[in-house]
Amino acid sequence: MTLSFHSPPKRLHPHHQQKQTEEGHIQNPEMTTLSRLQLPSPTKPYFHLRQAPTRYLPNQSPSVDFRRWDPSNPSPPPPPPTLSSASAAARRLSPIARYICDSLRRSHHRWGPEVLSDLDKLRRVPPDLLAEVLKTLTDPTVASKLFNWAGKQKGFKHSFASYNAFMYCLNRSNRFKSAEGVLDLMSAQGKPPSEKQFEILIRMHADAGRGLRLYYVYQKMKEFGVKPRVFLYNRVMDALVKTGHLDLALSVYGDFKGENLVEDNVTFMVIVKGLCRAGRVDEAVEVLGSMRERGCRPDVFAYTAMVRVLVSEGNLDGCLRVWEEMRRDGVRPDVMAYTTLVLALCKENRIDSAFGLFEEMKRRELLVDRAVYGALVEALVVNGDVGKGCELLKEMMGSGYRADLGIYNCLIKGLCEGDWVDKARMLFEITIQEELVPKFNTVKPLWVSYVEKERMDEFLALANRVRELGLPVLDYLCEFFSFLFGKGEGDSKALEVFELLKDKGYCSVSMCNVMIEGLHKVGEVKRALLLFKEMREASDFEPDSSTYSYVIPCMVDDGDVKEACSCHNKMIEMSWIPSIAAYRSLVTGLCKLGQIRQALMLVQDCLGNVIDGPMEFKYSLTVLHACQSRKAEKVIEVLNEMVQQGYPLDDVVYCAVIHGFCKCDNLDGAKEVFLAMRRQNILTETNLILYEDLLVEHSNMLSVELARAGLKLFSRRSKTRSKLTRVLGILS
Repeated sequence: MTLSFHSPPKRLHPHHQQKQTEEGHIQNPEMTTLSRLQLPSPTKPYFHLRQAPTRYLPNQSPSVDFRRWDPSNPSPPPPPPTLSSASAAARRLSPIARYICDSLRRSHHRWGPEVLSDLDKLRRVPPDLLAEVLKTLTDPTVASKLFNWAGKQKGFKHSFASYNAFMYCLNRSNRFKSAEGVLDLMSAQGKPPSEKQFEILIRMHADAGRGLRLYYVYQKMKEFGVKPRVFLYNRVMDALVKTGHLDLALSVYGDFKGENLVEDNVTFMVIVKGLCRAGRVDEAVEVLGSMRERGCRPDVFAYTAMVRVLVSEGNLDGCLRVWEEMRRDGVRPDVMAYTTLVLALCKENRIDSAFGLFEEMKRRELLVDRAVYGALVEALVVNGDVGKGCELLKEMMGSGYRADLGIYNCLIKGLCEGDWVDKARMLFEITIQEELVPKFNTVKPLWVSYVEKERMDEFLALANRVRELGLPVLDYLCEFFSFLFGKGEGDSKALEVFELLKDKGYCSVSMCNVMIEGLHKVGEVKRALLLFKEMREASDFEPDSSTYSYVIPCMVDDGDVKEACSCHNKMIEMSWIPSIAAYRSLVTGLCKLGQIRQALMLVQDCLGNVIDGPMEFKYSLTVLHACQSRKAEKVIEVLNEMVQQGYPLDDVVYCAVIHGFCKCDNLDGAKEVFLAMRRQNILTETNLILYEDLLVEHSNMLSVELARAGLKLFSRRSKTRSKLTRVLGILS
C-alpha cells in the first residue's frame, strides 16, 4: 500500500459522502484489505489512499466467498472469511476445490443435504476440479458419492484424470477391489481403460505386495485388449518374483516373448533373480547365456544382486557358480560383491574359500571392510586357529580399523578354550584400554576357565576388576551361575564358588534365587532348602516372590506339601502371584495326597491370576463341566481331545474326573472312564488301581463331610428350637 498526496485537493461527491457515512467503509472490490479503513475527516489535510494491485501468491486463494456469491448481483462480495484449513495440501488447492473441501469438512465428511446445498451453488464441477478434490479425500464413501454426483451433471463426462484420482482414493483406504472395479465402470461409461489405468493398479498392488491381485489385473488387461509396454511387463514380473510367484512370472514372460517384444537388461535380471531365489541356478545360467547372445551382458551390479539373492537363500554352491560366470564375462567384482560372498562363506565355515577371496581383495587393493575382518576372525576361532585370528586382528588394526567388542569376545573365548587364559586376560585389559565396555560374554570364558582350573584368587580378582569398572558384577555372576547349572555338571563347582563369593560380599537375593532354581534342576533339593533356610535367618537377604516360587517345587519334591502350602499362603498374604511351575507342583502334590478339592481350588486360583495358564488346568475344568451330564462318553471325548492336541493326562485331570462324578454320585461313570483310558493304553494297570482306590476314598470323604454338615445343621435347629421354647415359657 502506497501513500500519495494530490494537489489541488478534490472534495468527494455528496452522494458518495453520505454513502461513506452510512456504511462506514469504501465499497471498492479491489480494496479488500482496506474494507474497514475510515476515510479522513474534511477538516484534516486531504490525502488519498491508493492500494497496490492485488497479487495472489501460489499458496493464497482469491478473496471470493462462493457461499454468498450470486452471479445476477453485480455488487462486490463481502470481505473473505479466514481460511479454515491450515494444511499445506489445502493451501495448494484452487479456490473452488478448497470451497468443496471446506463444505465436506463442515459436515464432518458426511454426504448430506448441507453438502448438496453448497454444491448446487456452483454452476458446474468440471472433471479436472473433481480430480483435484478426489486427490485430497480419504473417506472412500464420500469420494464415491461425490464421484457419482459429478457424473449426473448435465453433459458431464469423466476424464482419465478423474478416474485415476478416484482409483488412488480407493486404494488409500485399502479398497483395492473397488479400485479394480473402476475399470469396468470406465468401460460401461464408454471410456475404455488405457494402459495408464492398469499401470496405476499394478503399481498399487506391487507396492503393497499383493502378487495374486496384480496377476488378476494383468489378466484383466489382456481381456480389455491392452498391450503393455516392456516397462510394464518388467514391473509385473518383478512384483510377482518378489512376492514368491515365480511360475506366474514365467508365464508372463512367455506372453512377453509371444508379443515379439525385445528383452532389455531389466527383463533378463528380473527372471534371473527369480530363478536364483528359487534355487534354479541351471536355468539362471541359461538365461545369462541368452543375455550374451542378445548383447545384454550383465554388469557388476547385476551380478552382485544375484550373489546377494543366492546368499539370502543359503545357496552357496549356486553363488560360487554365478561367481564363475561373472569371471567368464570379464566382470571384475566390486567391494560389495566380495564382502557379501566372504561373509556368507565364513558363516558356513568355508574358511579356505573365504581367505582366497580375502587375499584377492588385497591384491586388487580394494577396501576391506571391518565386517570382513570380524567374520574371518570368528571363522578362524571356530576352526581352532586362534593364533592366526590374533595375527589378523593386528593386520586389521594396522590398516586403521578399530576392533569392536564382538571380535575381542570371540578371541577371548578362543584363547580360553585353547588353554591360554593369561593371554585372554591380557586381551581383556586391552579391551578396556580401547574404551570398550565389557559385557557378560567378555568375562564368562575367563570365569569358566578359572573355575575349571580352580584358580579362585584370579576369579575374585576379575570380579573386583569388573566392579571397579562400574559394571553390574552381581548381574554377571547371576548369569554365570545360570550357565554353570545349564551345563548339567556344575552343581558342586557352583556351590563352591557361591560360598566363596558369599564370604567376600558378592551375594544378593537374585543370586540366591538362581542357586535355588539350579539346585532344584540338578536334583539337589536338600541343598536348595538349606539355602532357603539361611535366607530366612539372614536379615540382609529377605526372600521375594521368585524365591518362594522356586522353593515350593523343592518342598513338594521333598514330600513336605504342608510347608509348601504355607509358603503359598505367605505369598497370598504379600499379594504375590506364584509362578506356573509352583502352581503345578502344588496341585500335583495335593492330588497325590488325595486332597482333590484343595487341588481344584488351586487350579481355579491359577487360571484367575495367570494370563496364560496351563492347558491341563483348563481341561480339568472342562472335565468337571462334562461330569455334570452324568455321562462317561462326554468325559471320554474331552480326554481324547487332550490326547489329540498333545497334552498329557496327568493327575489333576483324573482327579477332576473323580471329583466330578463323586459330586454327581455316579462312581460307575468314573470307573468307565478309567477303563476306557486303560483300553487305549493311556493309563497303566497300576495307575488304574490307584485311581479306583482314590475314587472310593474321595467318595467316602464327601459322604462324611455331608453327614457332618447335616449334623451341624440339625444341632443348630435343635438349639434354635430350645431357645424358642424357653422364650415362649418366659412370655407365658
